[in-house]
Amino acid sequence: MNFWTSLVGKLWATIICLVACILIILGLFLLPYIDMNYSNSGDIKRLFTYTAIIGFSMTTFFALFLLTKITQPMQQMIQATEAIRKGEYNTRLSINTSDEIGKLANTFNHMAAELEDNIRNLNQEKEHLASVLRSMSDGVITFDTSGKVILTNPPGQKLITQWKDIHWNLDQEDAEGEEEQQVPEPLLDLFDNMLEGSGDTSTNLHVKQGVWSVHMAPLYSDNDIRGAVAVLRNVTEEVQLEKMRQDFVANVSHEIRTPLSMMQGYSEALLDGMAASPEESQELIQVIHDESLRMGRLVKDLLDMARMEAGHVDMAKKQLDLNELLERVYRKFTVRAKERNIELLYDRKTEDMVLEEADEDRLEQVMTNLLDNAFRHTPEEKKISILADRVLSDKKPMIRIVVKDEGVGIPPEDLPFVFERFYKADKARVRGESVGTGLGLAIVKNIVESHQGSIQVDSILGEGTAFTMLLPVESRK
Repeated sequence: MNFWTSLVGKLWATIICLVACILIILGLFLLPYIDMNYSNSGDIKRLFTYTAIIGFSMTTFFALFLLTKITQPMQQMIQATEAIRKGEYNTRLSINTSDEIGKLANTFNHMAAELEDNIRNLNQEKEHLASVLRSMSDGVITFDTSGKVILTNPPGQKLITQWKDIHWNLDQEDAEGEEEQQVPEPLLDLFDNMLEGSGDTSTNLHVKQGVWSVHMAPLYSDNDIRGAVAVLRNVTEEVQLEKMRQDFVANVSHEIRTPLSMMQGYSEALLDGMAASPEESQELIQVIHDESLRMGRLVKDLLDMARMEAGHVDMAKKQLDLNELLERVYRKFTVRAKERNIELLYDRKTEDMVLEEADEDRLEQVMTNLLDNAFRHTPEEKKISILADRVLSDKKPMIRIVVKDEGVGIPPEDLPFVFERFYKADKARVRGESVGTGLGLAIVKNIVESHQGSIQVDSILGEGTAFTMLLPVESRK
């Protein structure tokens, strides 16, 4: 700091000027008087000069004293204030005096300590809030009243980025001119309603293939809305599960109601004596018996599915020769192939088809379901083949089994859903045969996966379908 611009410098200059003015005035009036009335005027003039020099020296000493006691502490305070302004909140003053400047320094140190503590607490709260937001799986987005995004957590930012890439039929020129992030299009109506004073609002948004549960609440400042915060949760899986549950109940109700209605109708016909002959009575009884068997199969399949999905199925796994199993299944379906005039083939590429751990009964159920499905979809004079081979998959030995038919095939849009419960690609034709429950392929997939294997389907509409299974030769612990 420049000395002349300091408080002490200005005070010293003022005193010097006052002393100089007094001496000049006295000199103008006293010097002529001294010359006229005193004979030793030179001594008096020297005394006057010495007094002026001593006066100037004393004022300079007084200025230096004030510089030490006032200006330097004030300079330290100014430096400390600048340091705190720059964010150095641990700055303290080391002025230990009992005067007003010392009290001011103590007050300054206390204020700085309180400020440092408050800033530290604010930073901790900020870090705590940031950690909570980062750890949330839900998206959190904060807007101001103009719709500008103020704060987001990682899931919220990811969601904004995903929705930003979607074309919402907006004016592209306006959209390109906006560099700042604004309220995403799906949230606009909710945001506008909230600003109009509707308070907290919640809804489910359907965006592309996803469903989002959104809760938006206003942010207040002195009873005025200064923005909004939106919490978004992906509930796609929950909605799909609920839809699956509803579809499952509807399908079960339908599949059970059909045989029950037929059993009730035919039994009432028997009770009313509508059968004119023993042959008609036998036919009605046979229909009732067949429908009861169908309902029994449905209930059994439902129980199997429930146990498999709950993981409560005990697998009697042991070493199994798949060649023997496939030979037995082949012989079992040979008679049915002859009755349907369908050519059934079994082609094995190797004799070594032994699995270290497998449940024979369950794998036989898999082959039975696949072949039964193939026979129901293959017309006469066509071919069904069973292919078995030992292959390597990811450098691990596997047994590959392919059940291929020359049936009507499965439409491409139905292929991703063939392993779902109660899904039937050709609903009218399958229901006409009154044999399928819609659970066979779902059970097949569960059994194969319980053996750490995999199954996939390939089909060409009008040419046929092929189910390919891969079962590990070695057990996987």
